[in-house]
Amino acid sequence: MAQPQAPMRPSRQLAVLAAIFIVLAALVWFGGSGGWRNRLEPKLGLDLIGGTTVTLQAQNLEGGQKPTKDQMETARSIIDQRVNGLGVAEAEVVVEGDNNIVVSLPGKSDDRLKQIGQTAELRFRMVLGSTGDTGATPSASATPSASTGASTPPSTAASATGQPSASTSAGQPSATSAAPSASGSQSAAAAASAKPSESVAADLATRRTALQNKVGQAAWAAALAEQAPVDFTKDQGKAALYTPFKNLTPQEVADLPASIQYNIPYITCDMLKNRPVGSISKATEPAVACEPGTKYQLDVAKVLGTDVKSANSGIDSQNGKWTVNLSFNGTGQNAWTDLTRVAYNNGQDSKQVAVVLDNVVVSAPVIQNVIPGDATISGTFTKSEAQLLASQLQYGALPLSFTSQDAQSISATLGSSHLEAGLLAAGIGMLLVVLYSFFYYRLLGAVIMLSLVLSGVLVYMSIVLLGRSVGFTLSLAGFAGFIVSLGVAADSFVIYFERLKDEIHEGRSPRSAVPRAWVRARRTIISANTITLMAAAILYFVSIGSVKGFAFALGVATILDLLVVFLFRHPIMTLFARSKAFLSPRVSGLGRVLEGTRTEPVPTTRRNRPKEA
Repeated sequence: MAQPQAPMRPSRQLAVLAAIFIVLAALVWFGGSGGWRNRLEPKLGLDLIGGTTVTLQAQNLEGGQKPTKDQMETARSIIDQRVNGLGVAEAEVVVEGDNNIVVSLPGKSDDRLKQIGQTAELRFRMVLGSTGDTGATPSASATPSASTGASTPPSTAASATGQPSASTSAGQPSATSAAPSASGSQSAAAAASAKPSESVAADLATRRTALQNKVGQAAWAAALAEQAPVDFTKDQGKAALYTPFKNLTPQEVADLPASIQYNIPYITCDMLKNRPVGSISKATEPAVACEPGTKYQLDVAKVLGTDVKSANSGIDSQNGKWTVNLSFNGTGQNAWTDLTRVAYNNGQDSKQVAVVLDNVVVSAPVIQNVIPGDATISGTFTKSEAQLLASQLQYGALPLSFTSQDAQSISATLGSSHLEAGLLAAGIGMLLVVLYSFFYYRLLGAVIMLSLVLSGVLVYMSIVLLGRSVGFTLSLAGFAGFIVSLGVAADSFVIYFERLKDEIHEGRSPRSAVPRAWVRARRTIISANTITLMAAAILYFVSIGSVKGFAFALGVATILDLLVVFLFRHPIMTLFARSKAFLSPRVSGLGRVLEGTRTEPVPTTRRNRPKEA
């Protein structure tokens, strides 16, 4: 039998709930900007507010061959990662036909759609120097090396990716065709990267002139003259001089010369990562890119993604660790061998080659020797890390390019009707639950109604905050998830109240029955909600699109329902149990249970048995 709880103080739980409401309300209001509508309006999905759709058409491969299904699916996966960000933005990325990818984003998304179709370009560049990412407020500098002015790269075990090393695959040298010279590989790289037109060069010159005026001529000239990463802790004057560089847009960061991007600590890795796609795709120009915590100064690209023949992950039979195996085509193999020879014999402490995808260094292995055959990138990889790197390398080998068709706007009229339908469905569902609750439970129905109202307010504030923080967009499927959560909440009420009736039926007073019923019902409520959460989590991780939005909404609503159960429902029931109205069968909703306990004879025991004459 469940043991009664110690006397509780419901005011404490209610005070905690009130504090949560105050904090969330403050975050919603003060975390937004503009008028009250902008502050309180959640981020709505494509099917509720309309949006923009664009069709990306894949170009035929060399020789007129059409892209394969695997190539199109790989491209779709990369584009989906770009537009979905953290995975709850409800963007739709689908393959249509043999060579089209259709991307749809909610709201006014023209700017975001302009660059997502640019093919991710893989580049292999020798590392000329490295320095720590000092963040938005740099305070520490790297120790410069004599030859490059950059910090010495971290040891193998200290790298974020295990500081992998590149070495020849054991016993599997690949056959190579005629080996071009290093200069030949450079010319091949130059041929693969188209020269900018005069108009493009003129545009860049115009943007740089405007950029000089923005940061100031003195700061611009001083930044160009820097030969190594600046140490602001040793020169506070430069920290003040270069402050305007902190406020540059992603496009302005991309327009900076590579030396300024590398030497000015205010240009952080986050800023470099957010540059427009393709900002450092020119193989004939040096570049700057990052992997977590480290900024790299990179040479021109000697090996391109199109030089990669294949990339796959596997377990090294000798040490049992995950590795990534990389092979090149004929021309690419010779270019790779020349690159490893230059990196290995460069006379510097750093013998790294950075693998750059878009604007990010996905791996920077240390070259242990000249590699004439296939390469193996080894380190402290997990299975998922090795598979991800292999996928990134393999994608860089795909010679797919896309042409973007005109973006089309999806009318918000249909979305508005969907929104009205969703609100109507939610209102009807809540109304039916409330009516049934008052009809069957009477006073206890007020507890149900108040709990649903509180849950609804919590859900609404959470939707607003999640839209700002992780990009969650509320779609019609999300509405469905929240409506289903009403049934989950109603189930927990039924469990609790029926347990309460059982306790009263056994002869206990309503005041003592409330804590006993809570102890007996609590485990069942937690178990039921846990199962719902598990189902929502599984559905979220194995599904895509709107189904993922449904699962996310259901999971959030279930968590908030548990919060209301513990911080409101049980405390308010404890307060009700102390009132006279709770003892009335007609008012409380306990009805026949209370009447039955009053009409049943009181059982006699040894203590209250009348004495015999």
